[in-house]
Amino acid sequence: MAWKTKPSATIEIQRRTEPYLTQEMQARYTAELLPRYETKHASLLPILNDVQDRYGCVAYQAMIEIAQFLELKPADVLDTASFYEAFTTEPVGKYVIGICQSVGCEICGHQAILDHVRNKLDLEPHETTEDGKFTLLTLECLGSCDTAPVALINDDLHENLTIEKLDQILESLPD
Repeated sequence: MAWKTKPSATIEIQRRTEPYLTQEMQARYTAELLPRYETKHASLLPILNDVQDRYGCVAYQAMIEIAQFLELKPADVLDTASFYEAFTTEPVGKYVIGICQSVGCEICGHQAILDHVRNKLDLEPHETTEDGKFTLLTLECLGSCDTAPVALINDDLHENLTIEKLDQILESLPD
């Protein structure tokens, strides 16, 4: 199977008039983050996390602005952002449901949990419900194999999941 290339040099990047990296953010990064690291590049992950937390995603325009701020190539920022499953380039739902699919969770029945969420919410992984409430992801190891199967809902780890327990969790989430 051959890799299909994208015409990245000619792809139109959707832009907004206001920057993602505001002057205030840049000043904070300069004062608080950059001094912690030997190189500017080393602060890339904390900056990506901050941008993701603030905007719900790391848009391509934001990646270009981060690259300029850190004096990196935009491709280096994209490579990092696309490597980690925690970063998205599109907004996600209010609740992000990440079902672990590591070997431990696979053995303990993660597929039944995943299939139930897919059917209940009419979603495939990396999709968001039309009302913007839920996004479904499949994640690699969440580091809780002894309590498998597990899922991450936003920042909360839910262990020893059953379909019934997951339904209770989803129903308890406020609109």
